[in-house]
Order: sequence, then C-alpha cells, then structure tokens
Amino acid sequence: MGVKLLSIIRVYELAKQLNMTSKEVIELLKKEFDIEVKNHLSSIEGEEAKIIMEYVEEIKNKGSKNVDTNQNNEEKNIEKHEDDKFDDLDVDDDFKKNEKIRKKVRNEKIKRHLGKENKKQEEQIEDIGIVTIPESIRVSELAERIKKPATEILKKLILMGVFVTINQEISFEVAEKIAEQYNILLEKEVKQEREEVLINDFEDKEEDLMPRPPVVTVMGHVDHGKTSLLDAIRHSKVVETEAGGITQHIGAYTVDINDKKIVFLDTPGHEAFTAMRARGAQVTDIAILVVAADDGVMPQTIEAINHAKAANVPIIVAINKIDKSSANPDRVKQELTEYGLIAEEWGGDTICVPVSAKTKQGIDTLLEMILLVAEMQELKANPNRPAKGTIIEAKLDKGRGPVATVIVQKGTLKVGDSIIAGTTYGKVRALIDDKGRKVKSAGPSIPVEILGLAEVPNAGDILYAVSDEKTARQISEMRKEKERQQYFASSSKITLQDLFSQIQEGKVKELNIIVKADVQGSVEALKQALEKLTNDEVKVRVIHGGVGAITESDITLASASNAIIIGFNVRPNNMAMQLAEREKVEVKTYRIIYEAIDDIQAAMKGMLEPEYKEVITARLSVRQTFKASNIGTIAGCYVEDGKVNRNNSIRVIRNGVVIYEGKIASLKRFKDDVREVAAGYECGLTIERFNDIKEGDILETYTIEEVKRA
Repeated sequence: MGVKLLSIIRVYELAKQLNMTSKEVIELLKKEFDIEVKNHLSSIEGEEAKIIMEYVEEIKNKGSKNVDTNQNNEEKNIEKHEDDKFDDLDVDDDFKKNEKIRKKVRNEKIKRHLGKENKKQEEQIEDIGIVTIPESIRVSELAERIKKPATEILKKLILMGVFVTINQEISFEVAEKIAEQYNILLEKEVKQEREEVLINDFEDKEEDLMPRPPVVTVMGHVDHGKTSLLDAIRHSKVVETEAGGITQHIGAYTVDINDKKIVFLDTPGHEAFTAMRARGAQVTDIAILVVAADDGVMPQTIEAINHAKAANVPIIVAINKIDKSSANPDRVKQELTEYGLIAEEWGGDTICVPVSAKTKQGIDTLLEMILLVAEMQELKANPNRPAKGTIIEAKLDKGRGPVATVIVQKGTLKVGDSIIAGTTYGKVRALIDDKGRKVKSAGPSIPVEILGLAEVPNAGDILYAVSDEKTARQISEMRKEKERQQYFASSSKITLQDLFSQIQEGKVKELNIIVKADVQGSVEALKQALEKLTNDEVKVRVIHGGVGAITESDITLASASNAIIIGFNVRPNNMAMQLAEREKVEVKTYRIIYEAIDDIQAAMKGMLEPEYKEVITARLSVRQTFKASNIGTIAGCYVEDGKVNRNNSIRVIRNGVVIYEGKIASLKRFKDDVREVAAGYECGLTIERFNDIKEGDILETYTIEEVKRA
C-alpha cells in the first residue's frame, strides 16, 4: 500500500487511500493515536498520515495464526509462572498437583456463586418491572395490575388525601405515586388509532437497515443558475448514457457516480421545499445552495438558508458562474459568514464548491462532495418491508388518469401493491422510472411515477403500501372524515394568547418568530431584543428576518415551523392575509419596537393586557391626486374592498411599507360630503396633517375593537 505523502492531508482523502470510511478513520485516530479531529474535512500532518498508514498495513498483514500463537504463549507463560511459584516453595509434586485441582474447584465455586447473585438481581428487576396503564384507572384494576391488595392501596390513597372507593377511577399521576412506593414504574398507555393499526408503520431494527442514496434539493436566488446547474448535471451524467438523449420524464432523477447513486429533486425553490415540510414530509437529506459568483448573497439566498436551517438539513454551497470575468468567489464566502455558513478552507464546516453550469467545471467535485456528506450522515433504510414514501408531485393526465411521482423512503414498492396517499387510495398498475422505463419495483430513495390512484394526491402526502385494497379504502374514508372535522374545528397553531398556558403544559419549549421590517437595522434590533427574552422555560428563536412586506413565503415558513410573524412598519399583502387565515398563523404588526418586545414578554409571563383587535374596513387604491391651496392634497380613490367610513382611522402603504397612520379629514362623492362609500365606487378624501399622497399608494381604513377574553 503506497502512501501519496503530502505536507497535509484531509481525513476523507486518507480514508480513500486506506479503503475505509471517514467515520472509521476518525474513530481510529481517536482510539489508537489520541488525535482529536472535528470532522471528515479536518486536516492532519503528512508524517502522522504515514504512521497511520503503516499501522493499518501492519494490522492487515498480521494473520489470525499469529494472534492464536500469542494467546497460547501467554497461557503457557502464566502456567509456567504459577509452577515457578511452587518450585520456589520447595514442595513435592503431589502437593503442586493437588493445589492446582483445589484452585480449579475454588474458581468454579466462585463462578457458580456469581451466577446465582446475577440471577437474583435479574429476578429482582423483573419483580420491580414496568406496568403500562391508561390515562385513568379504577383502584381495583390498578391493584390487579401491580399485584398488590386493593385495601392496602386504598389506605395509601387516604394518607395522600385522596378519598375514593375501590370502583372509582384515579388519574395516572396519582397511580404513579402509589406505584413508586412499591418500586414499580408506570408507563402511560399509548392509544393507537385504528388508522395506525391498519397502516402498521413500525421502526426498523438496526440490523435490517442498508445504505441508501442521498436525496438532494437545489435552492437559491432567482437567476443564480439553479435550473442550469441541474441541467448540466443531468446532461453530463444521465443523458450521455442514454441512446438519443432521453429527456426528463418526472420531477426527480438519479445520477450515477463511482458506482453510487444520487437522487436530485427537480423542484428548485425553497417555497416548494417548505410547503412539503409543512405537510410533514422531510424528504431532503442535503440542500445545495446555489449562489452566483458575480452577484453574491441576495434576499432569496438568505430565505433559502433559513428554510434549510429550520429543516435541520446540511448545506453544500455551489458558487456558480465562476467562468464570468466579474466572478468573485471570496466575496460570496465572506457574505455567507454573516449567516453562519463558514467555508471549510476558512476553518468552518460548510463545503463550498466553485462550479460553472455553462462550462461544466467543478460538477464532478460537487457530486463527490455530496457523496462525502451523505457518507457522514450514514443514510440507511430497510428495503424488506411494506413501502413508505412521499409524493413529490402529482397531476391528472388525459390518457393515464391520476399520475403521482413518489420517492420511496422505506421498503420496496412493487406493481400490484395496494397504496394509500393522503385521502386517496388505489392499486399500483405501473411504475415508471426517471428514464421513462417501466419497472417492477422501486427501493429506498428511488423516484418513480405511479399509475393506479383513484384521485390526484397532494405534493407532500405520505404514501403507504397496505395489506389489501379494502384496508386502503377504509383508511381513505377515515381520513376524509377526519379532514371534514378538522375543517370545522379550529387549528392549534401557537398564538400569543395561549402561549403562557402552552408553556405551563410543557407543549412549548421553543418560540419561533419571523421578523419582517421596513429597514435592515430594525430587523437586527428586533432580532437581538427578542432573543434576549429567552428564559429557563422557553427559548425565543428568530428563524427568519427580512426587509419588505409580509409575503406568502413567510406565512408558509411560519406554518411549517409553528412560528409567529412580527411585522414592524410593514403589512401583509392581500394574498398573504388570506393564507394566514387559512393556515391559522398569527401575524402581529407594530409601529413601536418596544410594544412588540413587551407583548412577547407579557405573553411568556401570562400577563397580557386586554387585547385590541384591528379590523380592516376597506382597502382603496389612489388613482389620481389633486392639490388645493387651502385644503392640501386630495386623493382620488377607488374602493377595492369593504366599506370606508368617515370616522375610520387610515394608513398609507407604499410598496408594502407603512408611510403614515392617522385620521380621515374629509370624505366626498363628487361634491357631496358622505358618511361612507362602499366597494366598487370612487371617492375623494383628505388625511389629517398628511399631504404626501402619490398615485399607486394603497390606503387601508380600519377600526380598533377590544376582544373579549373567554
């Protein structure tokens, strides 16, 4: 085994030369050489590498024969040493022989005694045991389960101040205190819903797991080359092996490199990524963040970083467009450090790969790095079980009916399997792979197109293979019924009103907040002030901060992360407001920074003042402005929505940012003063002490109402 000796060498490069995994090398360094390394990207000296190589080679060359010989020699030496002891004492051979027999008998007695002791301890442990009981249980039933007299339990209950009869129920907490006195541990019974029983999803044993390919999602700012990079990878690694260059058929595809597979999701954009996560589908193993070398970190890049971090997914940065003369990769790395992504050559643990989608430069390195990160994650799944996967996309095809693309996560999906996905069910009639070929089965991490579902499922729905079609239909009906009930029942998203009660119940350990403001300085100030509110019971975590109006992307992220949105001098647009209502996401807007901090602090302490709710009465767009010397600026408006009242408060919004809030000075239709103007009509109005109204401004009229506490 020859050593390619360098002045320094990375752990993963050394692992390649030793034909071992990076993890094995890290363990070897720590165990045998007492060398602590951070991860697979850490460097070690060339001399150290040489010693390690020689050590590994020596171990491999040593045969089992040598090991056996050494053991035999050791045993002989021990026996010889014992015999020498007797020789020194100058005793006869019979005594030596008898002493050896006595020693053997004594050792056997000790072993038997220790065996009995261990057996006793095991029996004691079994006697103590763990008993499972429901949320509440009758005294007689508890006595039966813990094998103790009911009268004795009743006495203990009376001493605790709980007066019940033998047939009355006591809570789990009370039963737990009684059981503790008998050295018995109680566990709460987990009620399995009928749906869970029918699906029969279970945790796999460690020995059944086998390595699986990584699933990669590409994210980044618009026009930074996400799609170009995906196309470059596909054309260099997929299409070149296909006769005639078959084009992509489905929303995911596999790439082969060094006899290993990588699965790419062809859904660039973090909105789709988070929309799927909001439905509970964690498909992605690695996120690739594409940043243009000539443009640097942009707003959507920051959003993508926050979305990937919220999903707890490792990030690999692909610095694209390095073929351009204006490219500056170091500037990109510098900007990324502000968001906690420090390049590994700068002492961090984020892999940054310079690439060019146009010239195909660096693509092989990027693919190698993906495999390296995947190796460290130890991605495994059990292929020998009923399939479980996630719907990536779905559509209704004219000739083929409902068609869904699925990535199998556990088990193997076969033609003929009965399946359930969300509220739809069916039987797999055909499976088509990413090259457009019909296949009979698909294992973990393999993307396939499915034909045979009754309806079109949603992207992000979890797919299960069940025992038969009747079971699938039953689950589908149950889910539809549950969906109907949930539609009428209110969702349990976190709000400031119920924050304190949820903290007390232990439901909230972390309060996620999204901050949007009119300027970056306000975002930073709010983030720092809010994160300082962290106490022993709950951690305040700002998962995203940005400049500009509150958008649908913010609402989606809040819904997926169970977060509250705080807007400072900004408002949500119409679509965002509708989505927030649908997703039951709380959006709070403020004009004074300390009000936001005080509200969060008061909510955490359970001391919120009576709440005043803002009710939007109308939304107007300014179509024309008129100047009048003794009046000021008159806004010629069209009422888009609601009904504007003369006594309403009003705010002026320009490009999603609140410019002014005040009172309506006058409201007219033609030349007449009016009390109110309904939607679909034009009107003229003036605002008290404000004349900077411009065409294209949005005016919102509103009233403040006190919300009655329940």
